[in-house]
Amino acid sequence: MDQLVQFLDKYFSGPVARLAEQRHLRAIRDGVISALPFIIVGSFFLIIAFPPVPAEWALAKWAKAHVADILIPYRLTMYIMSLYIAYGIGHNLAKSYNLDPLAGAQIAIVSYLLTILPKVVDDVGFVLPMTNLGGHGLFVAMLSSIFAVEVLRFCKRKKWTIKMPEQVPPSLMRSFEALIPVALVVVVMTLITVVLGIDVHSLIDKLVSPLVTAGDTLPGILIPVFLITFFWSFGIHGVSIVGTVARPLWEVYLAKNAEAVAAGQPIPHVAPETFYQWFIWIGGSGATLGLVICMLFFAKSQYTKTLGKTALAPGIFNINEPVIFGMPIVLNPTLIIPFVVTPLVTATLSYIATVLGFVNPTYIMVPWTLPAPIGAYLATGGDWRAIILVLINIAISFFIYFPFFKVHEQKMAEQEKAEGEVFLQ
Repeated sequence: MDQLVQFLDKYFSGPVARLAEQRHLRAIRDGVISALPFIIVGSFFLIIAFPPVPAEWALAKWAKAHVADILIPYRLTMYIMSLYIAYGIGHNLAKSYNLDPLAGAQIAIVSYLLTILPKVVDDVGFVLPMTNLGGHGLFVAMLSSIFAVEVLRFCKRKKWTIKMPEQVPPSLMRSFEALIPVALVVVVMTLITVVLGIDVHSLIDKLVSPLVTAGDTLPGILIPVFLITFFWSFGIHGVSIVGTVARPLWEVYLAKNAEAVAAGQPIPHVAPETFYQWFIWIGGSGATLGLVICMLFFAKSQYTKTLGKTALAPGIFNINEPVIFGMPIVLNPTLIIPFVVTPLVTATLSYIATVLGFVNPTYIMVPWTLPAPIGAYLATGGDWRAIILVLINIAISFFIYFPFFKVHEQKMAEQEKAEGEVFLQ
């Protein structure tokens, strides 16, 4: 086992972990995370606009009559998430280079906005189409933000900045330092979008469409599920590593699903991050709530009983580090097997149930610390069948973990008995 751990750390987990900490990927991850408050708050207005109650109820009739007004907060938060994410990426990338974070955020915004051409509407004037400000424009937001900050860094390194006397206030000094980088970014993006007439969003759509399609298939779901539990098995935070790469794609799915609901169209994607959170990671990575149930009701060793009682409350709220490191699951050959297998089984079942229409796809981002049945109910827009699926998945996790738990528990009980006899002697 020690040799296996050393091999994986050297040739697999180590390089992947370093990839997750790569400067640009880290900036993208932090930029996406910085927009979560807007995504979560905006999601709740979808619930208000489409309440999970029968259509004949007064609440449903009121929401239908006022749906356009109710959705305004959603359209200015979650619907234009890429705008907030571009700001976050620019801020975090500039900060990683020890540049002015505010300048990085602002130059990222202008770079991104210049990929979208305003349109002229009669009696209104120029308007900015909002479609590409949402999940549809997320990949463009990432690339344009990185480009803008790299221009800022290049100008700073080459000293292509306007220097002001020391007596000038710092805020004014920083503004003039960013003048040349901003001019370069504006000119380059204008040449691409206006002069050359290149639709950057359509171009990126064509390039990433195979990735978007693949990530929404069963293999595209099972691969990140396996990798996350695999890394956790060796004490490495799997979600932090895999999520760095996969989360932008998951956000695209979530945004497109929300847009489809708001437009009254069929929900297109199965696999936003909310699908993983509420149907697979029940109790945390590895779906360990089933293991906690085993510990509570079938433990013989005093240590396991105590740990089960301690881990129950965190597990209900999807926090399972007490189980992963307390049981432990990390580097435990017996429990690693169900830890990896259980989410693969529940992911497969949940994917089939969603594709066949037994459960609505998720389209609302709710706080990940909610108990799974409640979170799944809200994330699917009030589909009561989501609660049934969660309960079925908890039962599946219990039955998969149980035989392996019994093997582990027997060893723990024997160890406690042996230690007790030594103590008495």
